[in-house]
Amino acid sequence: MELLRKPVSIVWAALMLATCASTWLLSNNSVTPEVATAAIMLIAAVKVRLVIRQFMEVRRAPLALQFVCDGWLLAVTALILTVYLV
Repeated sequence: MELLRKPVSIVWAALMLATCASTWLLSNNSVTPEVATAAIMLIAAVKVRLVIRQFMEVRRAPLALQFVCDGWLLAVTALILTVYLV
């Protein structure tokens, strides 16, 4: 049970749940393709942030590097969504 309390296990479970959520959005026809794609891109951005913070040890990095990583992720996600939706 100790394994389930570790931050790595919690992040792994969150990544699995996010993967299931994005798969469900793709298989469910309750929203338009544009909305589904935007939601999946946002879920992917959250997953990338979790991976960068937890598995690449950025959570212990200097604050400036954390801001750079978050800024990069925000810029890339916004650019991809803008190109797709416009």
